[in-house]
Amino acid sequence: MEPVPGLDLDAPPFDLLGAAEKARVQRAVDLGFHPAGRVLLAAGAASEHVHVILKGVVRAWDEPADGNDAEGHRLFADFGPGDVFGAWAVIAGRARHRYEAAEDVLSFLIPAALFRELLAANPAFAAWFHEGLSLKRRLAASVQQPSELSELMLTRVGDAQLAPAIRIPASTSISAAARRLREARVDCLLVDEGDAVSGDGHRGLGMLTRTDLLEAVTLDGLSNDAPVGPLAQRPVIGVRDHDVLFQALVTMTEHHIERVLVSEGDASAHGRVLGTLGMAEVLAHYSSHSHLISLRLERAADLSGIADAARSMTALVRQLHAQGARMSYLMELVSALNSRILGRVFAEVVPPEHRARMCLLVLGSEGRREQILKTDQDNALVLEDGLEWDGLDAAMSRFGEALADIGYPPCPGGVMVRNPHWRMSVDGWCERIEHWRRERDGTSALDLAITLDARPVAGNAALFEPVAEALAALGRDELLMRELARASLEFSTPLNLFGRVRGDAGGVDIKKGGVFPLVNGIRVLAQRHGIRRQNSFDRCAALMDAGVLSQELGRDVPQALAVFMRLRLGAQLQALADGRSADNRLDTASLRRLDRELLRDALRVVNAFKDHLRLVFHLRD
Repeated sequence: MEPVPGLDLDAPPFDLLGAAEKARVQRAVDLGFHPAGRVLLAAGAASEHVHVILKGVVRAWDEPADGNDAEGHRLFADFGPGDVFGAWAVIAGRARHRYEAAEDVLSFLIPAALFRELLAANPAFAAWFHEGLSLKRRLAASVQQPSELSELMLTRVGDAQLAPAIRIPASTSISAAARRLREARVDCLLVDEGDAVSGDGHRGLGMLTRTDLLEAVTLDGLSNDAPVGPLAQRPVIGVRDHDVLFQALVTMTEHHIERVLVSEGDASAHGRVLGTLGMAEVLAHYSSHSHLISLRLERAADLSGIADAARSMTALVRQLHAQGARMSYLMELVSALNSRILGRVFAEVVPPEHRARMCLLVLGSEGRREQILKTDQDNALVLEDGLEWDGLDAAMSRFGEALADIGYPPCPGGVMVRNPHWRMSVDGWCERIEHWRRERDGTSALDLAITLDARPVAGNAALFEPVAEALAALGRDELLMRELARASLEFSTPLNLFGRVRGDAGGVDIKKGGVFPLVNGIRVLAQRHGIRRQNSFDRCAALMDAGVLSQELGRDVPQALAVFMRLRLGAQLQALADGRSADNRLDTASLRRLDRELLRDALRVVNAFKDHLRLVFHLRD
């Protein structure tokens, strides 16, 4: 048989094949014609070929789960030129969907026997179809990810150049500690103190740096013979040897520190101390100006200085995104920096005597640590019962103005501390939460949903605990959870817009069609099962551990969410570069073929997750 011209074997997934394997495909492939209306592959049927569309559109339909035709068929996706379908029907012997020619179609036909041989001989090619979303995400990132960042993402803390952990007794004098630093050629010492406990579970440890010794002598006037025990910093913040370097960078940024303790084992164990890791060692692997932002925030003397530091955030996000940073790490790093910015602004506008009597909360995506670009101000305030301060209103107005100057636009819905509706006493918050539980109107549901993601970032975090308890108690109200879950079904999944370029001129709203159904559903499931975590990825992992989500959904939902967030961020950054405002819409025509396939797979996960919510909460559209 003569090779059929036109099959692009340099496009995914065929670019994973070797030269000899590509030659086998070219020799064996045939060309088929399918008139409009013909069913190319029935749901549940095996296939003799894998199809690659050359011309035309094939429409895939989901069959009703119960076989009831009265319920109708649901459109899964449109497949256009270059798209592959029928692979699962070859692998598993049954098609997931019914594939019908929406118009006259020409497709390349790869024989099933050859396709199975390629899967058996080429693990990467097989993983494309078996692992699905996970592998495609990694391949999509690798297209743009340079080796420098790849090393940062893959290198474990334990493989980095750690400084030795040098211990000294708390009774050691300042002069002796200084000599020990010089002898060991390290920047810090671990101080043994019998009763203290570090943040990593290591009893009796504090951390002492050169700067601590210098300030003790030059600023505090201590003698060289004074013991170093009181100078040590506690609690000691630690990471584990199996954590990746990027996570260590996030930890240092979040806690305003330059060095962490490195221990062996997992987070539940008090493992052996392996050494310390400093910002210098991390930056030896990767030069990130997130550290420069941290330093500028630390040195900022006023709101103007804070704003100057914060304006570098978008450039940092653009750099890390272009280099293929994993979305979960990127979100954590941005969240850590945002929390520091908000904390610094809060400290500038609230006098010290009042800070311990109030707690600043961030809500919504910032509360979940999922806001990457500055979108709007979603924040609230918990006040100590009985607090009276005439300057509160002016201070909160100044807080909102400062955030707007930094680049956080005011919330269109008024969810800001400058709005008295969002600043209440502890008792006031508990009463408001009970009101939300009873009323269940549209406004109450929106306010409650955004508050369920609340996270304290400044002031006295203890004031938030009673509020958090009241929010957690709502999970036991089954009717309320059912109503909150229903919101995930309000927006249709826009699968019919993909394959060939169709849809309105504005593109696809990926927040309504993809992000919100997942985020909201995960949030409600976590609330229902008493999982007190804010981040959607953490909630999803906990739900899977608790057996609430299947292994398949527990794997695919966070993958799909990461796909949506990466594609949306790319579109937002491009909009800003073009001088346009960033929004939640995607122009599917501008996406690479691999990204279109990722998007389609991710939206399929949304539909599967919605089906899970319907089953769990007994919902109907």
